[in-house]
Amino acid sequence: MGAEASDMSGWLLMGLPGVAYWFGLSDAVWTAIGLLIGTYLNWLFVAKRLRSYSAVAGDAITIPDFFSNRFKENKKIIMIISALFILIFFTVYASSCFVTVGKLFSTLFGVKYQHIMIAGALFVICYTFIAGFLAESASDFMQGIIMFVSLSVVLIAGISKAGGISAIIENAKQIPGFLEFFGIARPALQDGVQQVSEGRALFGEAGSYSFLTVVSTMSWGLGYFGMPQVLLKFMAIRKSGELTLSRRIATIWCAVSLTAAVAIGIIGRVLYPTALLTQSTSENIFIVLSTEFFFPLLAGIVMAGILAATISSSDSYLLIAASAFSKNIYHGIMKKDAGDKTILRITRITLIAIAAFAMIIALDENSVIFTVV
Repeated sequence: MGAEASDMSGWLLMGLPGVAYWFGLSDAVWTAIGLLIGTYLNWLFVAKRLRSYSAVAGDAITIPDFFSNRFKENKKIIMIISALFILIFFTVYASSCFVTVGKLFSTLFGVKYQHIMIAGALFVICYTFIAGFLAESASDFMQGIIMFVSLSVVLIAGISKAGGISAIIENAKQIPGFLEFFGIARPALQDGVQQVSEGRALFGEAGSYSFLTVVSTMSWGLGYFGMPQVLLKFMAIRKSGELTLSRRIATIWCAVSLTAAVAIGIIGRVLYPTALLTQSTSENIFIVLSTEFFFPLLAGIVMAGILAATISSSDSYLLIAASAFSKNIYHGIMKKDAGDKTILRITRITLIAIAAFAMIIALDENSVIFTVV
């Protein structure tokens, strides 16, 4: 559960429901199906082998270390390339988490997006400094529970408020292409804002969703075979015998969470069709439903799921990216005789630098989390 929580991030509670709210079923559901298949196959084919080989390959503690030891390379080319890939792309990935924090608190409190995003990022940096890998893994498990409960509670409340599943389907069908697997809804836009007439959000004709687009969308699941934040959890598991149960828990967690996230977007469009009129703000639908359904204290607890999702992912991204530089590039190439204290200091400096670049990327309040991811 901790592995999936560190992977999904705030994208699960904001990005995916936002896509369903804006475009309808197809884009969101094919993405979810691809991710679910990728999750299951990753646990089935990669987890046990990686756990066994990481112990044999010099007890590798990072993915670049594992590749380098596994293939017995002397020039460390694979290690450098993989470390650079992690460093670059995880900086961008971390920025999506900062966007989530900014959108969450700016929507709730009306604070300027940039200010609250930077404050949230600084909190994540401090949290990561204090925690470290073991504490991060334990907290990911708890945050995974919070995310699961938050999605489930909002979904159940939404179905009840909308009058049941049949009422949701009947209303959503009125939007061209909204509930089609091979079609896509097209909001009628003017200057990026959806048009409204007589209290109704306007849509154009449904767009087509080709087989090639389906395959392309489902290919998101292929990323699971190379996600360091998940693979490191495989390497750190205590015994290979625990993997079967872990796979079942992870698959069920993903299936329920992804289904709930997509359904929340659909329900949000049915209940509040004109509440969010740009693609960027559509990602706030989980927040809108939480504040509308529950009294303030309970809404705050539910929305803690977004913060939990963001923290569980961003600390993983920052730790992995910083370790890729300090352990694999600095210690592995630049200064091989560096001591543990020096490596720790370089890790912390790198973590701050990565977070700073991620904050710069996240400064645009119109960023779409789904697109950044």
